[in-house]
This record gives sequence, C-alpha cells and structure tokens, in this order.
Amino acid sequence: MTQTGAPSEAESAGSGGRPRPIAIARVVVGFVGLILLTLAVFLPGQHSLPPLDRDEPRFTQATKQMVESGNYVDIRFQDVPRYKKPIGIYWLQAAAVKATGFGADAPIWVYRIPSLLGALAGVLLVFWMARAFLPAEPALLTAGVAALTILLGVEAHLGKTDAVLFGTIMAAQGALAYIWRAARRGEPVGLALPLIFWLALALGVLVKGPIGPMVAALTALSLAGSERRFAWLKALRPVSGLILLVVVVAPWFVAIALASKGAFFTEAVGKDMLGKVGQGQEAHWAPPLTYLVVSLATFWPLPPFTVAAAPAIWRLRRTEAIRFALCWAVPSWIVFEAVSTKLPHYVLPLMPAVALATVAALTTERSGASLALRIAAAILMALVPVLLAVATIVLPFSLGDYPNPLGAVLVVAGAVAGVFAAIRLGRRRLNDLRAAVPLAALSALFVLAGLWAFVLPNLRPVWISPRLVEAARSVAGCPDPTIASVGFNEPSLVFLAGTGTRLVDPAAAVDILKAGGCVVAAVDRRFEQVFKEETAEEHVPVALKGREGGININGGRKLDLGLYVRAAQ
Repeated sequence: MTQTGAPSEAESAGSGGRPRPIAIARVVVGFVGLILLTLAVFLPGQHSLPPLDRDEPRFTQATKQMVESGNYVDIRFQDVPRYKKPIGIYWLQAAAVKATGFGADAPIWVYRIPSLLGALAGVLLVFWMARAFLPAEPALLTAGVAALTILLGVEAHLGKTDAVLFGTIMAAQGALAYIWRAARRGEPVGLALPLIFWLALALGVLVKGPIGPMVAALTALSLAGSERRFAWLKALRPVSGLILLVVVVAPWFVAIALASKGAFFTEAVGKDMLGKVGQGQEAHWAPPLTYLVVSLATFWPLPPFTVAAAPAIWRLRRTEAIRFALCWAVPSWIVFEAVSTKLPHYVLPLMPAVALATVAALTTERSGASLALRIAAAILMALVPVLLAVATIVLPFSLGDYPNPLGAVLVVAGAVAGVFAAIRLGRRRLNDLRAAVPLAALSALFVLAGLWAFVLPNLRPVWISPRLVEAARSVAGCPDPTIASVGFNEPSLVFLAGTGTRLVDPAAAVDILKAGGCVVAAVDRRFEQVFKEETAEEHVPVALKGREGGININGGRKLDLGLYVRAAQ
C-alpha cells in the first residue's frame, strides 16, 4: 500500500529526492492541461446565455446601478435596498465592468467574469490543496474532477457570489491543509500560510458573510478533536489573524452601517441569515439528507467513484488526506443539512473534500468494491448523462420548440461515453474503476459543452426578457423606450431594459403612458382586460403593436404579453 502523500517514483530522483526534469515537465504539462480542461467547461455559454432569473440579474443589476450612480457603498435594486449579501461580489463585478471599458451597460458576460475567474482559481487551488497530501498526478486528478462537476460549472456561468466564494474557501482550506500537515509533522509553518488563510477568510466574508469562516473553523476544530491535539491551532496565529480579518472587512461594514442606519445588519443577519436557519426562505425548505441525495446529480461525475471507493475511504480514514477531507466535509455538511433553507449550491465548498477523499482512496487502496456498490456506481454514472440527453431532446418539444442539433449530438455522445464508463465501473477489478475516469471525463466534457454552448442558450421559449426588450424597441419608435411590464416581473428584464424599467400593475402602467414619453406597456393577457378598462377610464388611447411570450422559467407559467404604445389622437 502506498502511503498517501508520499512522492511517486517518477517524482523522486535518487539522492536527496530531487525532482527529475521529466517529472517536472509532466507536472507542468498536466497543470496546463488542467487549465485548458477547466476553460473548456467554463467558457462555453458565457456570452450566449441570457441572464438567468432570479438571483443573477439581482446581483448584476445592483452592480450596474453602482456604476451608474458612483455609489459603491450602498446596494440597491432599482429603488429597493438589497441588504442580503456583503459588498465583495458587487465590487468585483464593477471592476470587471470598468476594466473592460463597457460601462454600466456592459453585456451580461462581463458581469460573469469574477465568477469565471473565481471558479478557475478555485480549481487550481484544489490542486494546491491536494498536493499537500498526494503526488502530483493524483492531485491533478482531484482538481480535474472538481472542474468537471455540474454544480461548479453552473456557478462559473452565473454572475453571483458562489464561484468567488468557492475560490476564497479553497485558498483558506489549502493553507489550512499545509499548516495542519506541517504542525503534525513538527515542521515550521512560517508567516505566509497563516497570511493566506486569514486573507482568504476576510475576502470570503466580504463576498458572502460567515460561510468561509464556518467551514474553516469546523475543519480545524474537527481535526484537533479527532486527534485530541489542539496545540497546533496556534500555528494559525489566531489573534493576529482575527485582527487582520477585522481590519480588512470593518471599513465597509462601518460604512454600510452608517449609510443604511443599521438596516443592512437587520436585513442581512436578522432576516436573511437567521431566517434561513429557522425556516425555508422563498419556498426553499427541504428535509435533512436533501443535500446527500441532490449531490448525486450536482456533483456528477464524482459521486459514482465516491460510492465505489466508500469502503476504501473508511479503511483509510486515519491517513492524512482522508482524515483532512472527512473533517472538512462531515461537520459542515451536517450544518447545511440542519438548516431549513436548502439550495444546491450551499454545499459546493464541500465538494473538493469529497474529491480528495475519493481520489486518495482510489490511488492508494488495491481491493475492489462490492457487487452492490459497483452496481450503484454504474447506475449513477450512466443515469445523469442519459437523463440529460433525454431532456435535451424532449424539453424543447414540450416548450413548443425544436432541439438544437449540435447540442443534442454532443449531449447524446456524452451519454454514450457515460454508459461505457458505467460498464467499467460495474466490473470487479479496481483497475477498471481507474480506467473509467477518462471515459467519465469525456462524458462530462461532451455533456457540459453541449448544454452550455448550444442547448441552454437556444431554449428560446424560456428566455422571455431578451425577446421582450428587442420587440419593445422595434415597436416603440425610439431607441431606448421605458418598458412598463404588467404580469412579468423578473429582474432580468430590468437588467436588459434598463434601471428605469417599471414592474407595475395595470393602473400604474396606464399612468406611465399618460405621463408621456417613449413608453411601451407589456401587458400579460391575464391583465389586459383591466388594462383596457383603465385606459378607457383615463382617456389614454393605446395601440397594440405586437405580442411576445413564452414560459416563465420561475414557476413555469405561460405568458402572452401584448405590446402597447400610446396612440396618436
């Protein structure tokens, strides 16, 4: 049995254990390959995918208004304070807008740059973290598996907090891994690693509050408790580290406290954070163990290998790599399962721990999994890509559209590769588990590229906002009309049409038309009769210039919007 964390023969060279040039070259090539693999998963769809309601355009519109107003302290969506998350992601998105030169009207892909870079940095930091325990090639495999997971790919495509938070947590957890390993072996720690640890936590707090510190604290305390050794925690330099964290985060928190007269903390802590603990917010309640079930799909293609490796993970639980992974994943997972509000991305920071334990077990243990586990792993491997291939073909028809041919071909090819990977996983020999890795990677690449580049951007019936904005501008008779929307209230419309967009009831839409100016009222069929009665009562002549509609991605309601302008008298 190979000791986890020991260098491979290819990495060591006779005297002094110095790396051989050929081994260094292989690591460099592997690292470059990891970057290319990650970009191949994260780049498709960045430009072509419209704003995805509702969270993404809420963040990006708030950033847009910061750039428009020049106020980089307060956070607002139109006239409403948005005090749910700290300032970090808004500053990063504003920096991307400024750096690219687009200004406040930058397209959505510009606002997604921080998420793309955060996810990419997170993947590279997974390699760095895993390298504390594993030889270079298994560490690259750990990072590669993380890059291919569905959930990280989703967050890399959305202009919100979680991909950036993932990067900060990976920096903190990587530093923690090296500090714990060094302290465990009696090696000096120095200043650099604690500095990385506390700075990463501070940035994480500015992005999404206490999640990063919670994961790091539970990991460190679990490591100390599992070995009944707490003295090594001094190597983290907790006093000076906490001072540094406060120095980094305090200025904005003080500024927003003054600007909002304390309302930020009432909303962010009292309603958003504590509300999620006690009750399911926005209909997102789910029972305990939900994450365990959902992660079988959202962490794909990792879970089939984790299932097959489960006995080996348990047998090797006292090795450094797997002990660290379990102390990282288990306590925070329990917390997330206990919290009432559940969304799939909450457990994203724990996915690399699962990948680390899985790869460490598969590259160390020599015995195979039981028949039941092999069957379960094979089913999981094939089920996700096959279901996605079926959805790629069936879903457009159900929406009244046609599948994108190239997207369908890619996703179906990925499903075929997934089936072959499943066959490998179902065999008895452990070598077959490892041989399934390239097939699983190929399956994920085809599926994800097909979905992000072709399938999702071309689901036209659900992308109502871009079509509505285009249609309104074509009938308005002016280049930049104000849209008064009745019955379609998604934030993506505000982001695409402009901050002055009005989400109103029929009476307010009539008042806006009556006030004059270049206005298009987009009125859903459910409210058209009331709208017409209001126009007659207020003596506002209107003309129907067209219709636009589709399926609202939130709730699945079918919309049929009439486009009205004020008629000449």
